[in-house]
Amino acid sequence: MTNSFGEFAEAKLFFCIGTNMIEAHPVAATFLKNAVRNGAKLILVDPRKQPLADFADIHCQIKVGSDIAFLNGLMHVLITENLYDKDFVKQKCDNFEAFKAKVMEYPPERASKISGVSVEQIREVAHMLAKVKPAMLCYTLGITEHTTGKDNVLSTANLQLLLGNMGMPSAGVNPLRGQNNVQGACDMGALPVVFPGYQKVIDPAIRAKFEKAWGVAKLPEKNGLMIPQMMEGLVSKSVRAFYIFGENLANTEPDIHKVEHELASAEFIVCQDIFPTETTQFAHVILPAAAWSEDDGTFTSSERRVNRVRKVKTPPGQAKPNWWIFKELAKHMGQEWASNSSQEIWDNELSVLAPAMGGIKYSRIETDGFQWPCPTETHPGTAFLHRDGIFSHGKGVFSPVEWAPPAEVADKEYPFVLSTGRRLYQYHTRTQTGRSGMDQILPEETADISPADAQKLSIKHNEYIKVRSRRGEVKVRAKVTEQVPAGMVWMAFHFREGCANWLTNAVYDPGTKTAEYKACAVQIEKLK
Repeated sequence: MTNSFGEFAEAKLFFCIGTNMIEAHPVAATFLKNAVRNGAKLILVDPRKQPLADFADIHCQIKVGSDIAFLNGLMHVLITENLYDKDFVKQKCDNFEAFKAKVMEYPPERASKISGVSVEQIREVAHMLAKVKPAMLCYTLGITEHTTGKDNVLSTANLQLLLGNMGMPSAGVNPLRGQNNVQGACDMGALPVVFPGYQKVIDPAIRAKFEKAWGVAKLPEKNGLMIPQMMEGLVSKSVRAFYIFGENLANTEPDIHKVEHELASAEFIVCQDIFPTETTQFAHVILPAAAWSEDDGTFTSSERRVNRVRKVKTPPGQAKPNWWIFKELAKHMGQEWASNSSQEIWDNELSVLAPAMGGIKYSRIETDGFQWPCPTETHPGTAFLHRDGIFSHGKGVFSPVEWAPPAEVADKEYPFVLSTGRRLYQYHTRTQTGRSGMDQILPEETADISPADAQKLSIKHNEYIKVRSRRGEVKVRAKVTEQVPAGMVWMAFHFREGCANWLTNAVYDPGTKTAEYKACAVQIEKLK
């Protein structure tokens, strides 16, 4: 997030696109709902009438996968009607003319035809965005989980640059992270293209710094592999061993039949986790790890805030802290790592090697934590990024973005669009919530369909149906709901038996390698 949750209270307008915040991020949603109750405006852009729609002043019910066309249509109105922040664009931004040329290809009439949102509503949204400033833009996986995910994100940034909603409180581009430490994992370098603190692997000077700090002769000069590339490598044998740390890939990756074949092809799999999962069944070695509250450490929230996590109980059985497991493995490989606690790792290694976190020490985060960038021990942390329109590039850069449809669209044989997400009462693959009693509230998966489609197919609410794609099929109960528009099916991936990922398409954004969980073609069959 460029901004902070504390700023929600003072926000005048929220533009939420591709986010089912109330069910997927209920704590963050509380801040938003409180702000709306206190007078803030809310524009929701989402294919479903999900719970956030009840709080929205305007709900743009776009077609799945049409985000770029819709956003370009909005920006066409802002530019042609001179509603955008001309001073901010002129003084703080680059590449406006190339961006403008692309946006001019998306008049509201074309954007409406692609997105399903009326021309009148596109204009209404554009006028509200121009009138109410600053505005906070929030998005979640409804933006990123497409083959155009990277371009979707660039489009949201284009909109906020055009409106001048950057570098100030209660503004910015704010992705809500899906798990409690996704931000922290990325910050620590759990990405194949960066070292801790987002320092590029391909930068020779950065590599030299880490080679010296880690006592190694030569670190790889090229970026590493993304998960889909690693999985496919197990079959081709370009990847022979796989170390899976806290991931249930056998349920979370698209096209489970394909995933199971890939995992079964591995010569050696190590799983490090807190519970047995569908993935640990493929493991040759399972390393039991300590869970949250069973060791000291840090989590970093969506707003870049580094918070302390304190040990309150001893890990059960042979379970050990994750850092201890990694250190012992390194020891057996001939390496002696100096740090002997999570605090020593952070204070003596991470904060020393990552400039953005140089001022964050355990002694400073005993209460409310600090938000990076925090370069020195006297720095107060950074509540919002790009203050006064000063960007890391110097100026904000507009990115011309072209709309493209999902890789698989509805057709005569598979006439419905399946989109997936999360439900409030379960969490991911139920590794934790399935053991905590939440099955009493939500015991199985459903396929959510519209009343119109249910009537057409003579399907009754709560009866079992079969949902089939080109990759697999599942038997689930039908949930007939006004939330879902005609022609759409909506499912989650919490339950193995009815997991949406038996159906989803293993295609990816070419840059980020994020799967297109939000769109594939399916058919529905009423069971006799």
